[in-house]
Amino acid sequence: MSDLNASDQSVVVENLTKRFGKFVAVDNVSFGTRRGEIFGFLGPNGAGKSTTIRVLCGLLQPTSGRVLVAGIDVSTQPEAVRQRIGYMSQKFSLYNDLKVIENLRFFAGLYNVSAKDLAERIAWALHMAGLEGREQSPTSALAVGWKQRLALGCAVLHRPPIVFLDEPTSGVDPVSRRQFWELIHQMVSQGITVFVTTHYMDEAEYCNRLVLIDRGRIVAMGTPTELKIRHMKGQLLLVECTPLGPGLEALESAPGVLDAAVFGSSLHAVVADAGIAAPAIRAALEARQVHIDRMQPIAPSLEDVFVSLTAGHKAKNGRPA
Repeated sequence: MSDLNASDQSVVVENLTKRFGKFVAVDNVSFGTRRGEIFGFLGPNGAGKSTTIRVLCGLLQPTSGRVLVAGIDVSTQPEAVRQRIGYMSQKFSLYNDLKVIENLRFFAGLYNVSAKDLAERIAWALHMAGLEGREQSPTSALAVGWKQRLALGCAVLHRPPIVFLDEPTSGVDPVSRRQFWELIHQMVSQGITVFVTTHYMDEAEYCNRLVLIDRGRIVAMGTPTELKIRHMKGQLLLVECTPLGPGLEALESAPGVLDAAVFGSSLHAVVADAGIAAPAIRAALEARQVHIDRMQPIAPSLEDVFVSLTAGHKAKNGRPA
């Protein structure tokens, strides 16, 4: 399970499984989150991230396993859990036919914000979202980045100790994504636990700890640095070449190459020793008449780690890629 003491944990998940008929969306996962940390759930679309977060929020009943959120059992007290958390879905959960102020008032009522705190909490949300002076604007008229921050404000009006964010930056431009993560760090500095799912590998670098999930199963867990050090099975070479397809084929058969994959407009090759492998790789590429623009050792990213881990995970479990 987890090496954390129960008193330090905001979320405790033990052997969680969620099935839909014969389909296993979440397969026997266990983890725990610390208070006041950003805990990331990282994986491709369809990996089981959103299903897990909906179970933790009391929106879905687990098929089996034990889940505690803020010390409350999700299976027996889902409504009590929902009053203790903030939840923001990837569609932002806003009502587009309402004005900005009407959305804030609606969610304040939903979360039972007291009358004496209402004005202060709404003022805080407007300031945080950068929407001061636009209280009467239709929510439908807001740009996606503004909707995103408004949705976050609505989700934390009641000052929850834990906030669940499900793919909160999906479809948002890079500038708004960075601004949103600044808001997340501000919340964490106030002792709030933030549990966030994402398929953006670069965003995972912002998390204190991560779970990498693939096809409903956890394949690794740790800090971003720990994952890179512990789970990369060799050194990494960046290879910029043309054409890319034949280049990948050459790499996959080159001596000393443990794994190879396309990353954007370049190739990444995992090798046991970059100094020894580089000449053999160069020869293999030139034999295929592939032009090499650049080849150099680089530090692995989390995406490299994820590709390496999930390739091994699929092979171990006999699953097709």
